[in-house]
Amino acid sequence: MHDTENQSPTRAGFVALIGEPNAGKSTLLNKMVGAKVSIVTHKVQTTRARIRGIAMAGSAQIVFVDTPGLFRPRRRLDRAMVKAAWGGAADADVIVLLIEAHRGLTSGVHAIIDRMRDQIPQGQPVALAINKIDRVKSESLLALAAAMNDAFPFRETFMISAEKGYGVEKLRDWLAAQLPLGPWFYPEDQIADLPMRMIAAEMTREKLTLRLHEELPYQLTVETEKWEDKPDGTTRIDQLIYVARDGHKGIVLGNGGETIKVIGQAARAEISEFLGRTVHLFLQVKVRPNWLEEAERYSEMGLDFKDGD
Repeated sequence: MHDTENQSPTRAGFVALIGEPNAGKSTLLNKMVGAKVSIVTHKVQTTRARIRGIAMAGSAQIVFVDTPGLFRPRRRLDRAMVKAAWGGAADADVIVLLIEAHRGLTSGVHAIIDRMRDQIPQGQPVALAINKIDRVKSESLLALAAAMNDAFPFRETFMISAEKGYGVEKLRDWLAAQLPLGPWFYPEDQIADLPMRMIAAEMTREKLTLRLHEELPYQLTVETEKWEDKPDGTTRIDQLIYVARDGHKGIVLGNGGETIKVIGQAARAEISEFLGRTVHLFLQVKVRPNWLEEAERYSEMGLDFKDGD
């Protein structure tokens, strides 16, 4: 328990991070939360589930809704992700639009701003965070900040480097001050409200993505099928990797099962470290040609199948 007497009143609320794929949302979230919650890879569209991280700033608790990257959707899965992203943003107390300093006001950022005008309730605070500032000269940064603020009435503008941590604390403190007064939503030591099974699945999927470049990762999904905490303090986790085609199964398994073994070892190590206990991980690959069209797979990822229509 915390002694709350003689302390500032508590605040708690939701902050949505929005931006183009690869703008650095996951990196920023991890830096603010101080633990690896949202997976980070150089591939676009990797944050599928609405993973939330929780950051403490003084007496405030910031719950981050890490929305999927806002890209132009073609497939059902992509459309469902975009719908989830805007739903999360509109429901949040504060929104942060993250853009990359060296890419500036791209057509994608323009599209997001246009959509914000339609989708975001009047008066909802929206901050601009210009990320990767170490990549450009200060004059062009100032020009970019001015152009962005001409395009949309941002409440505040922050210059940051999510990777190096510059400006992140200042942004976090400002966010904390914007949140409504009220009790915290989660115990202080709970960094993610996403079920652990889902985080473990995301960690395995990250390893698959990093290992199997090119097209394959978008054709696969990972689900945690069984989770058993043993009396000896270890945990057994069984996961299924769904692929769309037989040929993909061979790629994931690799020659003599070599690829899946390496992926399994890397995922096991990361899940063990995250849980702070020894994990025994068992991976199985299954071919399910229509998984991209199955409603059940979407609910596993925290998405609504109908949103892809």
